[in-house]
Amino acid sequence: MLSIYLGKMEEAIYYPPVYFDNQYEDQWIIEELSVAMIRDVDKSEVIGPHLIESPVLGPISVKEISGGVKTLILMAFDRSGEVFNASACGDNCAKWILKIGQEKDLTINLRHIMDFGEEEFEAKILNTGEMVHNMLEFVRIAGKYV
Repeated sequence: MLSIYLGKMEEAIYYPPVYFDNQYEDQWIIEELSVAMIRDVDKSEVIGPHLIESPVLGPISVKEISGGVKTLILMAFDRSGEVFNASACGDNCAKWILKIGQEKDLTINLRHIMDFGEEEFEAKILNTGEMVHNMLEFVRIAGKYV
């Protein structure tokens, strides 16, 4: 289940890409989910755990993928229990956050109103304890905190 804390959260990792650069494991990069997220968000192909082929930059290291993808990979695979600031992600990461939240308990911090799209979804807003099921319900609550 996806749980969202809206607004400033002291204990959240504010800038996940730096955390990623120091904590990621090679295996995370070649997982099917990571390969799909890198392909979708960065339009790049995973060649191996140390090499990504970018259509813009050419061959790049894992540390050069976007901050949004780094944050998604942390959400999916980091086992430290840290809460990551999902505002480091663009709206193009929202569907992946929802997917990860369907597969495991995931708590994120949002400091902006992320566009989760037109489809129904389920998330718990930790500030209030309320469940939201669509963007209208989410915006009505999020607007009070971000």
